[in-house]
Amino acid sequence: MSGPTDATLWDLEEHFWTSGRDNARATSAEDAVMILPYPPGILQGDEIWSHASQSTGWRSVVMTDRRTIHRGALALLVYRVSAEKSDLPLHNAFCASTYLHDDGTWRRLAHQQTAIQ
Repeated sequence: MSGPTDATLWDLEEHFWTSGRDNARATSAEDAVMILPYPPGILQGDEIWSHASQSTGWRSVVMTDRRTIHRGALALLVYRVSAEKSDLPLHNAFCASTYLHDDGTWRRLAHQQTAIQ
């Protein structure tokens, strides 16, 4: 899978950052895992959305060094992000998101961020 599939995945990933908690939840698996810089650390399932209510609102996101890896029904997106929101310093991180193509829909299984100092 490549081409339009990759464009769809990168569009989902950008909206994950910019479209708020409800969109992120709708495009994630029910038991998804997020690993974020401490705190909060490792979150799973409903823990993600409790935390996300406090951390939504990225007004701009730039993803560079993009790579996409496909293995069967799985896709891995890896990239460097520079994200900005009001009243906070610029957030720079290396990220990886894993998606599963199930029943015609891509769902995020995992997302991990490593802060760049």
